[in-house]
Amino acid sequence: MPVKRKRNLTREKLNPIKPSGKREESFFELVFEIARQIPKGRVTSYGAIAACIGAKSSARLVGWAMNGSGKVRPKVPAHRVVNRNGMLSGKHHFSSPDMMEKLLRKEGIKVKNDQVADFKKLFWDPALELGF
Repeated sequence: MPVKRKRNLTREKLNPIKPSGKREESFFELVFEIARQIPKGRVTSYGAIAACIGAKSSARLVGWAMNGSGKVRPKVPAHRVVNRNGMLSGKHHFSSPDMMEKLLRKEGIKVKNDQVADFKKLFWDPALELGF
């Protein structure tokens, strides 16, 4: 007869509950929450979001989060997240290849050759703006 072993809780990953009653947020949820705070008419980068949440080398993972954000509610303004040079590198993940540019133009952001014009001027740094 096999011996039953007690579960070792120190080896299991516990998901702490915050005072609000919510469980600890996942990486993607943190990314979505930061992206929702990007003001209209401004843009940020995948790397800036990654650095803001303490995962500086995870810019590609932020890109994956933006790729899957279309089905998330409340909405995530993924069109405001571009690469470190202001390129619309995620444009192929929208309903049409020009949708990202259309959404940016609708907010008054000029785009030329798939790159945000005045990128440095329009750049929104979440670490500075959110006080991290």
